[in-house]
Amino acid sequence: MKAVSHNKFQFFPFIASLVIALGIAAVASYFTIKEIPGWYSKLNKPSFNPPNQLFGPVWTVLYILIAIAAYLVWKHRDNSGMYHKARLVYFVQLLLNFSWSIVFFGQHQIFYALIVIVLLWSCIIVNMYYFAKFSKTACWLLLPYLFWVGFATILNLSIYILNR
Repeated sequence: MKAVSHNKFQFFPFIASLVIALGIAAVASYFTIKEIPGWYSKLNKPSFNPPNQLFGPVWTVLYILIAIAAYLVWKHRDNSGMYHKARLVYFVQLLLNFSWSIVFFGQHQIFYALIVIVLLWSCIIVNMYYFAKFSKTACWLLLPYLFWVGFATILNLSIYILNR
């Protein structure tokens, strides 16, 4: 099938993409924010652990980039199996992203969160591969997300090792 390409900016689909990504961020933050001053503050952390105030702004920017990437792919959508795979992988990575916050902060399961974040990092790579089929820009917009989740994976592993 031929890809649909709408050169004109489409406000409502763009807003829907933002609402999905930022909605997941908002719900995940519910499990996170209340644990920062309590459980999380008591954990042993590596020297490279960023200040707590950095996480919110970084994740907000990343979720906006994720939403923009999804919107760009949606603009070039078609009815192909490739588009359906791209969409499925996108939602799987969002689910893994959301799950990590619940497992790490909500359930205090550092090791299981490490498994989730490794799966998330892998899924982002697959997501980038499929998004590139529709928009190279969308693929590149996910690169900061991949790097940050890679860093978060190392941080998660370090916290696990320091708190066994």
